[in-house]
Amino acid sequence: MKQIVTKNFLLFVLILAVIFAFAMKATIFQKEPDTKPKPADTLSAHFNSYWFSGKAEVNSYQLKQAKNGALNDGEAMLIFMTEDFRTDKQVKTDNKENTIPVLKTTNSKKFSTGAYEYSLLASVFTPINNPTDGPPLFPNTLKVSLSDQEWDGHSYLQISYRNNGYQVSGKSYYEKEADENYTIAKAMFEDELWNRIRLNPDKLPSGELQLIPGTMAARLRHKPLEPLPAKATLADYEGVLYPGLYLKSYTIEYPTDDRTLIIIFEKLFPHKIVGWEETYDTKDNLLTSRAVLKKTTQTDYWNHKAPADSVLRQSLLSTR
Repeated sequence: MKQIVTKNFLLFVLILAVIFAFAMKATIFQKEPDTKPKPADTLSAHFNSYWFSGKAEVNSYQLKQAKNGALNDGEAMLIFMTEDFRTDKQVKTDNKENTIPVLKTTNSKKFSTGAYEYSLLASVFTPINNPTDGPPLFPNTLKVSLSDQEWDGHSYLQISYRNNGYQVSGKSYYEKEADENYTIAKAMFEDELWNRIRLNPDKLPSGELQLIPGTMAARLRHKPLEPLPAKATLADYEGVLYPGLYLKSYTIEYPTDDRTLIIIFEKLFPHKIVGWEETYDTKDNLLTSRAVLKKTTQTDYWNHKAPADSVLRQSLLSTR
């Protein structure tokens, strides 16, 4: 008996190991980890490689802008890029202290009404929150700024997130808007919806909500900023006016302001915005402004400031 045990000792050990492994719900080669690894977040990988590549996405649009009771030819740009943003001073910084990553939209419009010229530029700074980190530390857009240059003069408006609300400050050559300084209740900005589309269109608000109207529309119509009741609807785009595949339309209606905004974008990542429509009354005419995408380019434009780089600018403004 002793010889049998000695000769088959390794076999007995192997049998016992197998029995123990099944009892522990493992194998003799590797025990299953107590916590399974999280599946790879493919969307985040795409997002990081696209938005943190050291380049901006520059989009040019052919614009028809309603003003003074008519539609006027113009050009529009949407520039998206990520930046390190100081949460205390609310400025871009190279210092990592008190900073978070934001997605910034720069929206510019240039058009003329007869001999008169308009140039508007708005910037929106929306924090990029990692969903795996739990509730976001900064869930709200931190800053919106607008500058307006006309032949008569210019205006500047800044809205900053402070003390659970928004502080509005502005200067203008118009007497009624000469010195603006007031606070509005916390609500989502229409201006930040462009960022929200690029971040995750599946999380766009829908139904009835309070929304702060677009700063450009407010400036062109000389209306104060305040949250207004709105209705948001996300649907498939069924028209033929805009380029792109698998298009979606996001419609914002303001029943108390008789104004509607429709943003058209691609369903697939990176959810490129291919155009928009904006309808409201101007000089007793209900008109629809429209922007249609001409070209999209990714570029580190801030590194191209020499005269020779004007070729790049021309390519950005040209059609496809």
